[in-house]
Amino acid sequence: MALTPASRPKIVKKRTKKFIRHQSDRYDKVKCNWRRPKGIDNRVRRKFKGMYKMPNIGYGSASSTRHMMPTGFRKVLIHNIKELEVLMMSNKKYCAEIARGVSAKNRKSLVERAAQLAIRVTNPNARIRSEENE
Repeated sequence: MALTPASRPKIVKKRTKKFIRHQSDRYDKVKCNWRRPKGIDNRVRRKFKGMYKMPNIGYGSASSTRHMMPTGFRKVLIHNIKELEVLMMSNKKYCAEIARGVSAKNRKSLVERAAQLAIRVTNPNARIRSEENE
């Protein structure tokens, strides 16, 4: 039985394309990662017609679906069982993601405890070796 969220509203993104940096298509030394243009004559900063769009607050997600995964859950990073048990009462809204520094032995106990508490884990199979290799 897959664990499902209490409500799963439709997630609407106002923009799915990345904002690209001005002149990143022209020079390899200028990477695509967005940087705000600051020049006094810059056409992108002055919002001339036909130029790239600049990110602004209007592109933000709806507060009801912000940080929501496609499954309908919000993710919480977990390092130990005590942090996992905080999610006990809100297991229909939040799911656990086991941190990358957690050992394979501790991961196994976290996944078992999450199953007892009916908490969804986004990465339950990470760093688990098969039985024949042990």
